[in-house]
Amino acid sequence: MKLDSVQKNRSRVAASLAGAAAILLAVTACTGGGGSASSTPVAGGTLVYASGDAEPTCLDPHVGGNYPQALLSSQYIEELTALEGGRPVPALATSWTTSGDGKTLTLRLRDDVTFTDGTPFDAAAVVANIEHVQDPATASSTGYLALQSITKATATDDHTVTLTLSRPDSALLESFSQPWVGMESPKALERSQAQNCESPVGTGPFRITGWKHGDRVTLVKNADHTPLGKRAGSTTKPRLNGITWRFLPDSTSRYAALQSGQVDVIDNAQPDQIRAAKAGKSISDIDAPRPGASNRLELNSGHGVFRDEAVRKAFIHGAEVDPGITSLFLGTAKRSYSLLSSVEPFAYSADGDALFDHDASEAAKLLDDAGWKKGSDGIRTKDGERLTVTFPVSTNQSIPAERSLFQQIQASEKAVGFDVQIKELDLSSWYAALAANQYDVVSAPYTKVGADVLRILYDSASITPAPSGYFANLAQLDDPTVDSLLQRAAQTADTHDRGELYEQAQKDILASATVLPLYDQQNHFLVSSKVHDVETTAVSTPWFGSAWIDR
Repeated sequence: MKLDSVQKNRSRVAASLAGAAAILLAVTACTGGGGSASSTPVAGGTLVYASGDAEPTCLDPHVGGNYPQALLSSQYIEELTALEGGRPVPALATSWTTSGDGKTLTLRLRDDVTFTDGTPFDAAAVVANIEHVQDPATASSTGYLALQSITKATATDDHTVTLTLSRPDSALLESFSQPWVGMESPKALERSQAQNCESPVGTGPFRITGWKHGDRVTLVKNADHTPLGKRAGSTTKPRLNGITWRFLPDSTSRYAALQSGQVDVIDNAQPDQIRAAKAGKSISDIDAPRPGASNRLELNSGHGVFRDEAVRKAFIHGAEVDPGITSLFLGTAKRSYSLLSSVEPFAYSADGDALFDHDASEAAKLLDDAGWKKGSDGIRTKDGERLTVTFPVSTNQSIPAERSLFQQIQASEKAVGFDVQIKELDLSSWYAALAANQYDVVSAPYTKVGADVLRILYDSASITPAPSGYFANLAQLDDPTVDSLLQRAAQTADTHDRGELYEQAQKDILASATVLPLYDQQNHFLVSSKVHDVETTAVSTPWFGSAWIDR
């Protein structure tokens, strides 16, 4: 893809953000129901949300930093910036300036916002939050990696913060739009981590009043909420009395509860449920692909059989992907040949026929040449070692259709001589397997606004774990050329030059045979037609600050 294609893609994606990942976009009329534009909003009522994602172990998104936390915390935590057309715009920060050398960022803040515990939002609060994210004791991963360039945060007056950076960081303002670096009450942060995990305090439209572990989190309206304006949320105060956030891991039960009216919104919708919603009028589908990385398989080049590039290439050619996506996802997902989500302006799409075509003959030839010979059971061996590939799968993050796709890939790999051992694990066990380097291939969704996600995922520095113990470079790619490209892109303000650097980096990463792209990270939320004015955030989570229910 040449640069003019990158620029065209940027324009296309900026337009698509009006329907997907731009912060706080009204999406109630996506399909099916969702209410009409002439409906008159009414106040009151409690919205019931049913999540199929893993129940967070901590409700403070600074700690760890995964997507289930983002889903919940979007309701009670707000950010310094928002996104509009893929560009940072004011939220809790009203404006900013960058020094000529790019190493000093000055933020001016709102002076009319208060945390729900009565603590004022000010420069001291921003400093406390940045220090909290960067403190190793917090055990942050997503937030920590996003704020790595900040060496010091200083409150230069009550509503001005000066950030000293180790390097220019063209992605920092984008990063500030994410809940993993959202603003929490400094008074609440002084509590023990266990206490703050139970009930973090933000400035958002709702506040937490209870958490019954294994069942639900209860939130009530923040009557004193200060709307951040049209570009960063809503111009109205919250209309709902509250939200009951339930954890229902079984997809059939979630959908049945939505159909019966026991719940109002569900996530992790299955393809057949999405198709049924589009055909009817009582349920609407919010289709909001996540920004950042695509769904992909990472091949561990630092461990086991995949240290050999030829074996990695054989695995990629042995994987039969397209038929499974077609049959299992029923048109709700499209094959990707990109490292990045289709909503990312700098996404580069490779030539699928050249790099990722299913070619069993080519896979067999590569393995033959590498010395792997088929045994009587069809599995190849070399020097007494079986061609075994360990594949841990998170049952919390992979919907049943995706797990079935992995099983189909497993079968196609067996046909060329790989013994792919799929191990279905809960989220905690899955993280533990990765931390222990007990994997050869893994599907590891990673959500971060902007192409800088590539630096987090593929710079060799990311092989070193964050304070949480999680390391993001699961391909364990160690390529100085890729490192240089990604570091230069992170320090380049010019859009044209950034686009060229990110494109070349993506080409080099794809050519390394350490990644097999599959499709965009799926984000479908099914909403009762009685629920109106649901919006989405920069990281494509639903936001209910302006929502209302017509009972």
